[in-house]
Amino acid sequence: MAFKKIERTWRHWARYTSLFLVVSLLFGVGLFFIMNAFVDSPGEKELQREVDEMALQYEQLEDRLAEMDAMMEALETRDGEVYRLVLESEPVPTDVRRAYASPKEKYARIRGLSNGVLVERAARKVDELSKRLYVQSKSLDEVVTLAKNKSQLLDAIPAIRPVAAKRGVQLASGYGYRVHPIYKVRKMHTGIDFTAKTGTPIYAAGNGSVVSPGKMGGSGYGLHVVISHGFGYHTLYAHMSRSAVRPGQRVKRGDLIGYIGSSGRSTAPHLHYEVIKNGRKVNPIHFFFNDLTPTEYAAMVDAANRTNQSFD
Repeated sequence: MAFKKIERTWRHWARYTSLFLVVSLLFGVGLFFIMNAFVDSPGEKELQREVDEMALQYEQLEDRLAEMDAMMEALETRDGEVYRLVLESEPVPTDVRRAYASPKEKYARIRGLSNGVLVERAARKVDELSKRLYVQSKSLDEVVTLAKNKSQLLDAIPAIRPVAAKRGVQLASGYGYRVHPIYKVRKMHTGIDFTAKTGTPIYAAGNGSVVSPGKMGGSGYGLHVVISHGFGYHTLYAHMSRSAVRPGQRVKRGDLIGYIGSSGRSTAPHLHYEVIKNGRKVNPIHFFFNDLTPTEYAAMVDAANRTNQSFD
């Protein structure tokens, strides 16, 4: 047996050193990518914490916006179903309150953010609430104006029977589909009929001014009077035997305006009475609240709802 000493030259050392450095470099790079993929750096942890806090703030903002939305909806409900109901005004349509259309490019930059969905949703909600708040502000301005005119409104609304309740005066036919006395077919009866003797006084149901009948009347109504009460209200009194007012004359609730007759297309002496609100003929039975007790009103409603034949 013999031993031979191996002498390592500088080339051996260079090769081994290079191999060690390459392996170390590969190991370091691999370790870097592993650490970068699974372990956050202090800077990344700080950024992530800020992102989480921002997301939480936006969620809290959405909760507050939801509360504001509920408050706004409650205010809109009170405006439409309480304030305007009391003041006899049409509520603001829902499509007007919610008619907000933002330009498409407005949120284009937001969508590129990491939390773009949250930010865009909050921004849209804020814009929508701003529009609704503006509409509600204008509505309240109108409500204030209506409230100032409340006394005039209450005086203008037709609120009494046009014929006094006494012996010989009856509510003969109500609003709705009734058998026409001449054509003998069911037709819409757009008012109510009070039967009474010819010459029975007819009174204005509310404050207003006498206007030319125009489109609200016709030959079938015979001699008739139309009163404009303002605030979208008109009343029509048809088949008179004689008028006691002239066009342009101001009248107050309870003033004499004419006398019952049977002029026009009528089968017997009676008053055909109509209430027109914003151009639409409505049931006059709901406008007798000033001179009837609850019991009398219920009895009149029952009589008006009976299906029978009208007098015109």
